[in-house]
Amino acid sequence: MLNPIAFKIGTIPIHWYGILIDTAFILGAALAYHHAKKARLSTDHLLNIIILIIPAAMIGARLYYVIFNWQSYAHNPLEAFAIWHGGLAIHGGLIAGVIVGYLYIKKHRLNFWEYADVVAPSIILGQAIGRWGNFINQEAYGYPVSSKFISHFPTFIQKQMYIENQFHHPTFLYESLWNLAVFTFLIYIFRRRQFNGQVMLLYLALYSVGRFFVESLRMDSEMLGPFRLAQVISILLIGLAIYLYTRFSPKNLQNT
Repeated sequence: MLNPIAFKIGTIPIHWYGILIDTAFILGAALAYHHAKKARLSTDHLLNIIILIIPAAMIGARLYYVIFNWQSYAHNPLEAFAIWHGGLAIHGGLIAGVIVGYLYIKKHRLNFWEYADVVAPSIILGQAIGRWGNFINQEAYGYPVSSKFISHFPTFIQKQMYIENQFHHPTFLYESLWNLAVFTFLIYIFRRRQFNGQVMLLYLALYSVGRFFVESLRMDSEMLGPFRLAQVISILLIGLAIYLYTRFSPKNLQNT
C-alpha cells in the first residue's frame, strides 16, 4: 500500500490527496486564465470567480459527501473536517461552484455561459487529476476482480488495488482516463465552439455518461432508495445538457 503522506513539515503531515487537489486547482486556474484571454473575457472577473468558486466547491463537495455518509461521522463529527482522508463528491462541488459563480456573474451583469465555457475544460482536468488521490487513499474502488483481470494493469496499480485480501476494479483509473479523453475533446471544441454554453454542456453530458457506467462498478456508491445517487444525477445532467444544447444551438434558433 502506498503511503498517503507525501512528507512532513515538522510534525505536520502533507498528504498526497491534498497535493493532487491543489495541483488540480492550480492547473485548472491557469488553463481557465489562458482560455479567458483567448476568448477576450475579463481575466480580473475570472480570477475573482475562481477565488470564490474554489472554497465554495471544496465546502460543497465535502458537505455533500458527509451528508450522504453521515453514519460514518455521527460518532466523530470532527472527522468531517479531515478532507485529507478523502471524501469529496464532485456533484456537491459542482452545485456549490455553479451557485457561487452564477451569483457573482449576475451581480456584475456578465454572460454566464461565456465564463462557463472557459472553466469547463479546467473542471474535467481537475477531476482526472483528483481521481489519483482516491487511488492513493484506496477509496472509490470497484467490485472484486480476478488476478488474471488485474494482471493487465501496471504492477503499482495491482498492488494498490489489493484490498482486504482481494483485487478490485481500479475505477479511479477508468474515470481518470475517460475524463482526460473528454478534456482533450473539450479543448478541441473550445476553439471551434458555435455558441456560448456549448463547451460546458458537452462537459456535463460527456462526464455524466462516463460517470454513469463507472459508478455501476463501484462498491461505495451513495444510494437514493434502490438507485445509485450518482447515476440518478448523471441521468438528470445528461437530459438537462441535451435539452439546453438543442435550445442554444444556432441551427435550432434559425428554425424558431
